[in-house]
Amino acid sequence: NPENEDILRQLVELFSKYSFKEVSTDILGDAYEWILKYFAPTKAKEGEVYTPREVIELMVEMVDPEEKKSLYDPALGSGGILIAAYKYLKEKKNVSPHKLCGQEVNSKTLAIAEMNLLLHDIEAKFELGDTLLYPKFKEGDFIEVFDYVLANPPWNQDGYGEETLKKGDYAEKRFVYGYPPNNSADWAWIQHMLASAREKVAIVLDTGSVSRGGREKEIRRRVIEDDLFECVVLLPEKLFYNTGAPSVIIIFNKKKPLNRKGKILLINASREYEEGKKQNTLSDENIKKIVKAYKAFKDIEKFSKVITIEDAKEADYNLSPSRFVSVAEEEEYRLIGEIVADLKKVEEERKKVEEKLMKILKAIK
Repeated sequence: NPENEDILRQLVELFSKYSFKEVSTDILGDAYEWILKYFAPTKAKEGEVYTPREVIELMVEMVDPEEKKSLYDPALGSGGILIAAYKYLKEKKNVSPHKLCGQEVNSKTLAIAEMNLLLHDIEAKFELGDTLLYPKFKEGDFIEVFDYVLANPPWNQDGYGEETLKKGDYAEKRFVYGYPPNNSADWAWIQHMLASAREKVAIVLDTGSVSRGGREKEIRRRVIEDDLFECVVLLPEKLFYNTGAPSVIIIFNKKKPLNRKGKILLINASREYEEGKKQNTLSDENIKKIVKAYKAFKDIEKFSKVITIEDAKEADYNLSPSRFVSVAEEEEYRLIGEIVADLKKVEEERKKVEEKLMKILKAIK
């Protein structure tokens, strides 16, 4: 809004007066990201949501990128995902990624991302344009393929149905599992990311993306039967700055280990958060617990469940973790005989009290 734009202008003018040559790029970059977080819109517009840093860190740790691999974010936003991936490689493995790339449809947002990576002293290649219609990263006669593709695209984005997508570049090669409905582009984003990935895809979306029917269910069925789903994590509500809705992280893996083939891990992490006044957050412990469960890839009571493709079929291809993993406290049930015995005792006590009361009333008369 105009007020925020004026405040940002004043901040730029203020910082322009000082030299930051002696200040670490990490400090400068973190300060810049704090400003981005502070000015994140309070309401989601066209499904656009600012991704909290801890959600990004969780995605990156689950993907666990390796040395000399390429990373791509087709819904770049402020560039936070690529920065987190770079930091993960530098801090955890002391290596750098082979290539960082991203595409963004909004020119102002792209400028924010460029400044963000510049302040973090990170090199990357960015392109401006509508990813779903006109992907800019190309190789030969198709789109460029990257080792890892991570994104938080606009949720339930309107206006990208079959008629529109067919007008875009490489539509038949990218949307091989079918075209999504006009009122939600979630599965257009997923298919573009799958077409762009050599190994893993990680995406944050609205929970309905793994449970809705119609065209989306049909696309989901085909992707499930192609054994591309590896994990679905249900996140807590109120994690995002401009929407209170819960979300899911979906991990797709084109190179599943043999012991994971034909299986999908569902994690119900809806209770894994630290409560705040306006929004909830994921603590380091919450993140560690989710990542540990993903790596273990096994059933954990009230937390995770490994299902087969046949299980998914029986569930009508609904992969909502809450459908398979309940986190509700179990109610204690008592035997009917015990309840009847307790009722008799209560009745006997009632009679005794009534008799005493009658004696008192007679004495008063």
